[in-house]
Amino acid sequence: MSFLDRERTIAPPGYSRWMVPPAALLVDMSIGEAYAFSVFNLPLTKLIGITGSAPGDWRLAQVGWIFSIAMLLLGTASAIGGRWVERNGPRKSMALATLFFSGGFMVSAAGVATHQLWLIYLGYGVIGGCGLGIGYISHVSTLIKWFPDHPGLATGMAICGFGGGAMIGSPLGVGLMHFFRTPTSLGIAQTFVAMGVIYFILMSIGALIVRVPPDGWKPAGFVAPTQARKLVTTANVAVGQAWRTPQFWLVWMIIFLNTTAGIGILGQASAMAQEMMPGKISVAAAAGFVGLLSLFNMSGRFGWATVSDYIGRKNTYYVFFVLGVVLYALVPTLAAGGHVVLYVLFYCVIISMYGGAFSTLPAYLKDLFGTMHVGAIHGRELTAWSAAGVAGPVLVNYIRQFQIASGVPKSQAYTVTLYIMVGLLAAGFVCNLLVHQVDARHHHQEASEPLDATAPEAA
Repeated sequence: MSFLDRERTIAPPGYSRWMVPPAALLVDMSIGEAYAFSVFNLPLTKLIGITGSAPGDWRLAQVGWIFSIAMLLLGTASAIGGRWVERNGPRKSMALATLFFSGGFMVSAAGVATHQLWLIYLGYGVIGGCGLGIGYISHVSTLIKWFPDHPGLATGMAICGFGGGAMIGSPLGVGLMHFFRTPTSLGIAQTFVAMGVIYFILMSIGALIVRVPPDGWKPAGFVAPTQARKLVTTANVAVGQAWRTPQFWLVWMIIFLNTTAGIGILGQASAMAQEMMPGKISVAAAAGFVGLLSLFNMSGRFGWATVSDYIGRKNTYYVFFVLGVVLYALVPTLAAGGHVVLYVLFYCVIISMYGGAFSTLPAYLKDLFGTMHVGAIHGRELTAWSAAGVAGPVLVNYIRQFQIASGVPKSQAYTVTLYIMVGLLAAGFVCNLLVHQVDARHHHQEASEPLDATAPEAA
């Protein structure tokens, strides 16, 4: 398996750097299926009853933990595996992510077939979540090194695939369940197996294509800045030192608050749309809504990251928080008034900014901490995603459940949660306001630092 080694992936003369974003895109669009998992939520509550929930079927709140566990492991695997990814390169990282992600589908299929929810937690949640985390950071550092002239554009091109994964995963999941459905089965187990095979093939192709630049490579005509600009450093901060800075934790809170507000919506997008707009959004339309959100998640990751190259990362996050507060505050009113078009449009803009926050993050970290360990630092920042992956769906699922138990109609069961999210985004605005340039005392003094597991972290 030596062809997976980093040394075997150094680009030969004449290799086009524009081959790297498509390779990363194949991986990200595959693992981005996680955002389409909501199409399985309601069917998983009817495995016994088939046409409706029966005694012994799982509740929606129980099923919602599958997505939360996957998000928790995404951030955990990113943080733990960040240094390993930097050391071993993108091809080996993508290959490992492929095994985890496709394997998680297979274990989950067994869980559905035997009606063991813990197996789905283990398969899609734990094993698949590890694949999400390693796959998501597998190419970030490589892209930034290939595109030092346009870091936002580069990471946006690839990470947009993660947001767009649901655009493929949602209709694929619904279509396969329909294909495999029988009078006694919803076809979910067979769907999981088929999707595991499909994503294994796509991710493997990406791993074979990717290359890393030779040491010291720069694009033709590129001149690196010699002086730091506001919030953009020319120095480097080691990964072991970065988490000791206030900037690291302010950015962590920015990602946690923004993600908590958005991820709960994505995790229950299909069910939420049907319940907030009863009689106006059907099951098929809700699946289309999930796909549309995926399209805006994807385009937002590319568009907002590109915009950040021109207006700056901090200003881009200001837009996310200010506009997000306004839109979230208006959604309950739109739903109550039956304004389907505006309801859908507002959520599309919200999700575009949710995705844009992720694609802009690597460039924000590069500006603050330099390029030396940006991939590993990015991995540690993604623990905020893990925490939000639990907090967001829990807010949506359990407040909904409490509201319904208290006699609140399903169409209004999400209102309190949406107003809580307004408060979260306002807090995110304050955190972004407090971000400033990293103090020079945290800068790394050597040209490089070893990334092996036994290397001491900078003091």
